[in-house]
Amino acid sequence: MTEFIDRIKKGKVLVADGATGTNLQRMGLKPGVPPENLVMENPKMLLELAGQFVDAGSDIILTCTFGGTALRMKESVYGNQVVEMNLKAVNIARQAALKGKGVLVGGSMGPTGQLMQPYGPLQPAQVTEAYRQQATALAEGGVDLLVIETMFSLEEADAAYAAARSATKLPVVVSFSYDRGTRTMMGLKAAEVIRHYADIGADMVGANCGTSLENMELVVREYREAQPDMPLWIKPNAGLPHLVDGSSIYDVTPEIMGAVAVRYKEMGAQVVGGCCGNTPEHVSAIARALKEAG
Repeated sequence: MTEFIDRIKKGKVLVADGATGTNLQRMGLKPGVPPENLVMENPKMLLELAGQFVDAGSDIILTCTFGGTALRMKESVYGNQVVEMNLKAVNIARQAALKGKGVLVGGSMGPTGQLMQPYGPLQPAQVTEAYRQQATALAEGGVDLLVIETMFSLEEADAAYAAARSATKLPVVVSFSYDRGTRTMMGLKAAEVIRHYADIGADMVGANCGTSLENMELVVREYREAQPDMPLWIKPNAGLPHLVDGSSIYDVTPEIMGAVAVRYKEMGAQVVGGCCGNTPEHVSAIARALKEAG
């Protein structure tokens, strides 16, 4: 049994980290530049951000590998260094984790950015192989769990899940993005998602990004009603963004995020963190609120 699974089985509620992309842009990453480039070009910036999340109270931090498959990095200047990039990203996160006590590192695996057949050009075997390569590198680098996140279709998420299971024995979290209110871009309902991944043995099912806090609460409720015993991973945005002078602004305060984190915990979430717009200050408020709630 891994440390992650052990804590979950004991009923612990863990605090995850906050946003990667929006915080890196705040720190100077130019819009349109893949965060993964920083793994190779500016690891100190990533180490600083990850360290801030650890200082804020995160029990789990994610690697900067959301776009780290060969399919997504195909046009990148580092497209021929996929394995190296993933390994280095894990090393950065592991260094940051040492700032805390018992901080776990999750290997982030995001969408390829392309649709699979029959909706798009990618063949299932291509996608599975790309995720297998990434999962293998993340495991070799030393992550504690794999987090397949911001998914919207069962086809792609299943390819990532199958790849993760074939490549490693690590715990696997599968998290979907409900950017159509309480449905994914492909029309999936939360109940469909959690029943499917409970049936095939995922260690945890989650939701991240994509929707309002109000709708995220509905998603959590739907998850819980469909599968009362499945532990949940919940990382909402700090609300929905609006544009100010060309920049996306998230208005939800750290205090509000702390309050909703407690509600998610009461509804069965065992990992709570933040996605887009969530700063280290938001994570600190989440950690503080969960601790006070007991």
